[in-house]
Amino acid sequence: MKLQYTIEPIKFQTIEELPHAWNDEDYKKLLDTAEYGDTSDLSSQELKEMCLLSISDNEPDEAAKLVLAYVFGERLNQGQIDNLSHEMETEKVWEEYAELSMHEEFFNATQLLYKAYNGKFPHPEAVRFKMKVTSKEKTGMEIFEKDTETGLIRLLVQGMPKNTLINRLFDEELKGGDFKDAKDIIWQYTKESPTDNHQVFEIISSTYWFNDLKFAESFDATLETEED
Repeated sequence: MKLQYTIEPIKFQTIEELPHAWNDEDYKKLLDTAEYGDTSDLSSQELKEMCLLSISDNEPDEAAKLVLAYVFGERLNQGQIDNLSHEMETEKVWEEYAELSMHEEFFNATQLLYKAYNGKFPHPEAVRFKMKVTSKEKTGMEIFEKDTETGLIRLLVQGMPKNTLINRLFDEELKGGDFKDAKDIIWQYTKESPTDNHQVFEIISSTYWFNDLKFAESFDATLETEED
């Protein structure tokens, strides 16, 4: 069954920091790792400032090792951390690392290091955009109740150039079936203003995937579903 939609862009912006990427507890644990001392009397702003200052007291590669070890724990071995700590100084690891499920966390790690060193690390950029999705069939919005990211990506690529990166790398997955990487391509999303036939989605992802939507205008799109 082919479902028909209209996609209307509402807002598109580039951001340097993801919502809720770091909190007070994270800063305290990083300060503990750096052997800062007692943090009980520090305000939220002071925790952040002292964490950045403490990180920057190290050589950049040593600081990267500290942050990577905290973020990924045992998911990276020491050899991987050592190699990545050098790569992060020049490479956009949040776009280039082979394991897509780690991209959002690499972005957060780089963002913290970028701030701590006033730009010595690559400039982290992500996209945050809102789209209104309107279905022309009564059942069209049900597809977003179970596998939201897959449905959104399959719609959004229809508003981007045919040579856009997602089209080139995921040609078969976009046609149908399992799309296991979809949840790692869309890092975060929220739903707003739901009705029976439309929904507003706010999506956060890498510029690597969705920068081609920056100048998109309203467009029509379709989704193929399997009939019961």
